[in-house]
Amino acid sequence: MNHYKITILLFLAMLLPSIAISQDEKRDKNFAEYEIKQFSFEGHDAKIVFPSKRSENNYWVWRARFWGHEPQVDRALLERGFHLVYVDVADLFGNDEAVELWNKFYAHCTSEYQLNTRVVLEGLSRGGLIIYNWGSQNTDKLFCIYADAPVCDIRSWPGGMFSGNRSEEAWKICLAAYGLDSISARTFENSPINNCVAVAKAGIPVLHVYGDADPVVPHLENTAKLAEQFQKAGGNIELIAKEGVGHHPHSLEEPKPIVDFILKSIERQE
Repeated sequence: MNHYKITILLFLAMLLPSIAISQDEKRDKNFAEYEIKQFSFEGHDAKIVFPSKRSENNYWVWRARFWGHEPQVDRALLERGFHLVYVDVADLFGNDEAVELWNKFYAHCTSEYQLNTRVVLEGLSRGGLIIYNWGSQNTDKLFCIYADAPVCDIRSWPGGMFSGNRSEEAWKICLAAYGLDSISARTFENSPINNCVAVAKAGIPVLHVYGDADPVVPHLENTAKLAEQFQKAGGNIELIAKEGVGHHPHSLEEPKPIVDFILKSIERQE
């Protein structure tokens, strides 16, 4: 290798740390004014955003997917003293491994940072799988659930077994995560449309926001089915439909209805 190539390689190696920092800064630009801790938790990307002035009861919102996308709700809660936390389990699709990792991360957040023993869960898209699968087993740890265009049945997405489109690559990963094949998946029941019953019976308030023209995660196969089960079990679920909207963007341009739901849910349980 000549001296010129060696010089180029050394120069690129020197740049790598700054490139990584630049990517992190870009990724978290929505929370630039806040202290952010980014770390690996048992091999999974994790983050905690600290409010400028923490709430008296150390409230926190646990986001399950699409970090930084449409951060209106997250920012509004940070301004009210909430912590914002995240650990990436996207490719586990809410399976038992993901639930166990969330158990450990919950213990970490409540012990290391003295966060409240109850949490607000925020699940966007496939994040709906983990918030319900974990929440159904930890109802005593919940203030409320806010789900946004959530996947509530893996057969709908990524499976595409009904009216929605299949995501071939995601479906392959999802089947492996659950130890399923295309046949056994047809009768799979460990999804939020069924697990939500435990949340409903525990009296946990739930809000779903969705686009009524979503072709990726059709609401009739997901939110509508979950809401039916939830109400049959005596649960309290609120629905906000966005007319003519698809899978994106998530949230609401003006997040007040979502934030109000969260604050009122906490107030009722304090």
